[in-house]
Amino acid sequence: MPEMLFDRGGQNPFKEILSGKCRVKILIAEDDPALGQQLASILREDYAVDLASDGEKALEYLGLYIYDAVVLDLGLPVMDGLTVLRNLRDDRGKNKTVPVLVLSARSSASDRVDAIDRGADDYVTKPYDMEEVLARIRALIRRSTTHSTTRLTWGVVTLDTKSKRVTWEASLVRLTGKEFKVLEKLMLESDGIVSRKALVEALYDDKDAEEGKGDDSINVFINRLRKKLPSDFIEVVKNVGYRLSPDHNNDPA
Repeated sequence: MPEMLFDRGGQNPFKEILSGKCRVKILIAEDDPALGQQLASILREDYAVDLASDGEKALEYLGLYIYDAVVLDLGLPVMDGLTVLRNLRDDRGKNKTVPVLVLSARSSASDRVDAIDRGADDYVTKPYDMEEVLARIRALIRRSTTHSTTRLTWGVVTLDTKSKRVTWEASLVRLTGKEFKVLEKLMLESDGIVSRKALVEALYDDKDAEEGKGDDSINVFINRLRKKLPSDFIEVVKNVGYRLSPDHNNDPA
C-alpha cells in the first residue's frame, strides 16, 4: 500500500460543513519525494492527506477512499498523470467527479489544454508558489464540499445522509433505519464520545426518550453494526458512551 499521511489536530476551515464533523480528504500524487512531503506536511495541518508516489498507487487509493480534491503530477512513474486522469474520469466510481489540480513542469499551452480536456479542473506549472497552490486547493475543496455535504467518512466507511447508503471499502452495507441513525449520530460526532442518552434521543421521539424507552435497544443496534462493519469500528467508553475507533481513521491498510 502507498504511504498515508494523516493528522486530525489542525483547525480545518471546512470542519463545520457537516455538523462540525466533516473530514476533508485530499490525495497527492507526486513522485518527487521532497515536493510531495513538503505539500503533504503543510496540508495535513488541516486535512486528511494520502500521498502516492506513482500513478498505479494513486488509482489504488482512488478505488479505496472518497476524496474532496486530488493534486496530480503528470510525470508519474508506472502510470503517467494523464492516464490516471483519464481512468478517473472514465470510471463510474465514487471519485469520478472529484476536483483535480494538476501540478506539472510542462508549461506549454497545449499541455494545459490537454490536461483540462481530459478532466483537470486547474493547472499550475512548476516551480510554483506554495501560497498560490494552497489557495487553489482551497478553492477546489470549496467546490467539492458544496456538492458533497451529505457525505460522512471515517476511514474506509462512508455514510451518505441523503441517499441513506453506507459503504465499507466501496461495498454496500445494508442497515435498518435505526442502525443507520445510530451510525449517523456516531459519525456526526466523530470527534468525541456519544452518550447512550444522545443515541436514544436520535432514535426516538422526545416523550419516549424522556420515559427511558429504547435505552436497552442501543446495545442491540451497536452489536448489529459491529457484525456488519469492522468489529472494532465502534468502541465502548465505559460509563460514558460510544465512539468511532480512532485507529480506523488512521489505518493505512
